[in-house]
Amino acid sequence: MSEFNYLTKDKYEELKAELEYLKTKERGKIAKVIQEARELGDLSENAEYHAAKDAQGLLELKISKLDEVVAMARIIDTSHMEEGKVYLLSKVKVKNLKSNKLATYIIVSEEEADLKQSKISVKSPVGKALIGGEVGDVVDVHLPNGNIIQFEILEITLGHDD
Repeated sequence: MSEFNYLTKDKYEELKAELEYLKTKERGKIAKVIQEARELGDLSENAEYHAAKDAQGLLELKISKLDEVVAMARIIDTSHMEEGKVYLLSKVKVKNLKSNKLATYIIVSEEEADLKQSKISVKSPVGKALIGGEVGDVVDVHLPNGNIIQFEILEITLGHDD
């Protein structure tokens, strides 16, 4: 089985609600479409039936993956985090030592990553490099193209709004 998925309580609740919706509402909708398509006659040449069966397969795959994410979820308890270190949910201000540009990232699970909101996955190159770091540390970020970028950690705070 997979590794644990560390999520905020809000994200966990959101995923559980989505899973419940898919299992109850969406399954019912697709079953109805399949039934209506069956009633149209010959299934071998019934495009509506085949499209509905394909949609059903995709839905079941999505439900299966979401089921696994929820089953392997662990809610992050920030009360046990050591201050001054980068963990999941840490908001980290860094300086690119080559360009001197500043950036702020929030380290989150893969399911919560959203670059537009500066939320980066703990499994991304930057996330991996920052985890466990402290203010003043210089970390090497190994990019997929083989390049290395150095970031200096300037500030660490708790980066979520629970």
